Amino acid sequence: MDASPTPAAAPSAPGSRPAPCHPPMSGHPLMSDQQPSPPVLPPAPVPVSRVRRLATPAGVMAAVIGAFGYVGAVDPNQPGHYPVCPLLRFTGLYCPGCGGLRSAHAVAHGDIAAALGSNALAVVGYGIFAVLWVVWMARAWRGRPMGIAAKPVVWWGIGAVLLIFSVVRNLPFGSVLAP
Repeated sequence: MDASPTPAAAPSAPGSRPAPCHPPMSGHPLMSDQQPSPPVLPPAPVPVSRVRRLATPAGVMAAVIGAFGYVGAVDPNQPGHYPVCPLLRFTGLYCPGCGGLRSAHAVAHGDIAAALGSNALAVVGYGIFAVLWVVWMARAWRGRPMGIAAKPVVWWGIGAVLLIFSVVRNLPFGSVLAP
């Protein structure tokens, strides 16, 4: 076997340390001659005033009130004011939203029985929105963030309810749910 000669170590001066075999590792704090930099902390959060915290939920409620006010003023029972549901127009089937404008019109006029007859699921949705809005407003008042972290099973459940509602309202025995 042919072994190549290893270079001889250079003589070192008396009192000096021998040169290291490897250069220092630049990223490793134990192997580097550099001092580690202190961690960078994020800036402290700036306190937000109560008015700013309440502005978004109040703006959302203003938009909802405006929408209900418009639907309450412009009757969806009169033809020509609103577009026709494309699913109903092309297939004759009611979607989960069919009757929702008539339902909102009835709610705006305080007729809950007519609203339930137009679209019961929409009325339930209005109630859920109202509860979530009150919770959102209370959390914003206290300075706590509002987060709805629903698991996928919840979203699948909502989709299943919408699908079942759509199917049942289009069957003869479910005509009570039809608008």
